[in-house]
Amino acid sequence: MATIMDVARLSGLSKTTVSRVINNQAYVSEEKRALVLKAMKELDYHPNPAARRLRGQSTAIIGVVVPKMKIPFFAYLVDAIEQAAHAEGYKVMICQSDGDRAKELAFLNLLKTKQVDGVIMTAMENEWKTVQSFTKHGPVVLCNEYMNEPSVPVIKMNQFEGAYLGVKHLLEKGHRKIGYCTGGLFAEEGKDKDRNRGYQKAMAEAGLSINPTWIFVDRHTIEDGKQLLKYILEMEDRPTAVFTGSDEVAAGMIAQAEQQGVNIPADVAIMGFDDEPLAAFLRPTLTTVRQPVEQMGEKATEVMINRLHDDQSDIQHYELPVEIIVRQST
Repeated sequence: MATIMDVARLSGLSKTTVSRVINNQAYVSEEKRALVLKAMKELDYHPNPAARRLRGQSTAIIGVVVPKMKIPFFAYLVDAIEQAAHAEGYKVMICQSDGDRAKELAFLNLLKTKQVDGVIMTAMENEWKTVQSFTKHGPVVLCNEYMNEPSVPVIKMNQFEGAYLGVKHLLEKGHRKIGYCTGGLFAEEGKDKDRNRGYQKAMAEAGLSINPTWIFVDRHTIEDGKQLLKYILEMEDRPTAVFTGSDEVAAGMIAQAEQQGVNIPADVAIMGFDDEPLAAFLRPTLTTVRQPVEQMGEKATEVMINRLHDDQSDIQHYELPVEIIVRQST
């Protein structure tokens, strides 16, 4: 049976474009629309939820667990998942955990009580052994999680490489006093461990020791970024560049710099992470690590639907590439 991925391949267009044609949405040229319709006809493709309900009692609903919808990265990720799922006849239930373990377990219970067919987890608060106990009730796909768990599909970006290349860029710009900001902790284990190791490797290769006073943890928001720049400017020995790990934090630093008359990048260079749309509109524009969020969401949905159709399908891990987007802030 043909899928939306088959239509995308045959038409030579992205799954997003195919989805927009299927759902009769705007922003698609007539030429592309014609290519999609032609491919659908050749493949005899018909988006039909009933034809996909192969597992008996099916809701045709996929649960998506996110920590915070107001974080732009997760908003874009959920959008990509929802559009890909809708094109295949599935609905999406958004489950916002707020970083609360009990709340996350309540959402996983939806799988146990058959209120959703499967769960895509874009973040994970509980220990894996706790989450794993729910996989006997339906498929779980880890998306944007960095663990190497062989029993479930994992779709992730190479976070180690992202941080490593980002810090290497700052080193190549001549910086030797490089601060590091993370949304988690600077620890050997935890959700940011791969990024932490990327930073450490880049610094070690440059023969530089890590100054613990230049490590900033648990920073997430624009307001965090504003406060961070204020804090850095008060330091006697301060970094000349900061790898923020977040476009939101970087945006706050840039806003505060303008308010205090600090020149970016002459006084301090700033590097983000994600490449949100705001990165290109800040002044100065933001150098950042681009995460392929759309592809990540589409692949997670594709893998989930394949698992719903065939729970014996091969379990694979998919690692998506990173890219440094150089702009004015460095």
